[in-house]
Amino acid sequence: VPQEVVYAAVAKKAVASTINGFSSTIMCYGQTGAGKTHTMTGATEKYEYRGIIPRAIQQIFKEVEEQADLALTVYVSFVEIYNETLYDLLATMSDSSTPDTQMIIVEDSHGVRIKGLSIHMVSTEEDALNYLFEGETNRIIASHTMNKNSSRSHCIFTIYVETRWRQTEEVKYLTSKLNLVDLAGSERLGKTGTEGQVMREAMYINKSLSFLEQTIIALGDAKRGHIPFRQSKLTHALKDSIGGTCNTILVANIYGEAAQIEETLSTLRFASRMKCIPAEPVANIYTDPVKLIHKLQNDIQVLQDELAMYNILGNRRQVSYETLTANQIRDIKAQICRYLEGTVDEINMGLLNSEESQVGELMGEGFGIGLAPTSAKAKKSKVKKGKDIA
Repeated sequence: VPQEVVYAAVAKKAVASTINGFSSTIMCYGQTGAGKTHTMTGATEKYEYRGIIPRAIQQIFKEVEEQADLALTVYVSFVEIYNETLYDLLATMSDSSTPDTQMIIVEDSHGVRIKGLSIHMVSTEEDALNYLFEGETNRIIASHTMNKNSSRSHCIFTIYVETRWRQTEEVKYLTSKLNLVDLAGSERLGKTGTEGQVMREAMYINKSLSFLEQTIIALGDAKRGHIPFRQSKLTHALKDSIGGTCNTILVANIYGEAAQIEETLSTLRFASRMKCIPAEPVANIYTDPVKLIHKLQNDIQVLQDELAMYNILGNRRQVSYETLTANQIRDIKAQICRYLEGTVDEINMGLLNSEESQVGELMGEGFGIGLAPTSAKAKKSKVKKGKDIA
C-alpha cells in the first residue's frame, strides 16, 4: 500500500484536529520485521516513501501558514524506551542544556510528562525534520534472521502545538500533543535465533508489549476499577494518550506469509482489543492568567469611566470611586458584627475613622458608591434594625 494512501486513511484527520486543541496518538504494532518503522518514519530513497511522521510535520506547518487569525507554536521531543530505561534521543543537539539528566515520568494538572526530556521549539518544517533525523540516528538497532535493522526499543516522537488567537483581548488558548509511537516488534526467540544481549533486549520488548496488552484489555473493560499503567515505562508514559479524551489510532503491521500466521493472528487480536477502548476526544482549553488579569483591569476601568459619565449626565456632584481604606473597612465590619449580634439597633455609616464619609450618600438624585466629601446628610445616614414580627 502506498505511503500516501496509508497516511490519508490513518493520520490526516487526526493531525488536522491537533490545530484545534485535540490530542492524538498513532501507534504502529506488529511482529519484528513487519514494517512498523517504515510505516512511521519511511525510507529516504524516494520522496514518496516518507512515513507518517514526516507527512504529519508537513501538514502541521502547512496549517501554520494558512491560519491567518491564529498564532501557532510548535515543539517536538523524541524519547526512546530501551530495556525499561528512558533515553532522550535529542540530547545530542546543541541546545540541550542537561544531556545527562535522569528522566522520570511525572503527572501534573496538565497530564503526564517526562521530567528531564528536552523539548525543542521548531519554526519550520526543515527544523522539525532535522530533529527527527537526529533522533533516528541515535536509536538502538540490531540484526537477526528476520530483520537486519531491527529496532531494539520503543520510540515516541511527540509534536506539541499551542494555538492562540491573534486578538490581544482573547484570554483562552489551546494546547495539544500528537504522539507518534514506533513500537519494537514482538519476537519469538526460536524464529529470530537471537542470543546474548539481543536476546535480553527481546525479553524486555516482549515483556513491555505484554504489559501494554494488559493495559488495553483493562481499558476496554468497563468493570475494571484499576488500570495497570505503572507496570511499564511505555504504558505510564502513554497514560493520558490512550483512550479517554485523546484520539487513539493503531496501525497493525503484519506479514503476508503463511509461515507467520500465528504472529499475524496475535497482532489482529491486539487490534480488536484496541477497538474496545472508550474514547471521547475533548479540546484542551486553558486560560492565560496574565491576559486574564489585564482584561479584568481593562473591564474595571471601562466601568469606572461609564459611572463617571453617568454622574456627569445626571448632574450629580462629583463622586469618588476609590477603594476603601483599611480603617474604613475595619469600622464597617465591626458595626456589622455588633448589628448581627444584637448589641446595636442601627449601623451608622457616617461614624468612620476618616475625614471623609463612607461610601455613598443619598441626595435625591441617586446613590453614589465610593468616598464622598463629608456632609451633614452623610453623617445622619443610618440603617435601622427592623422590628420583630410575632
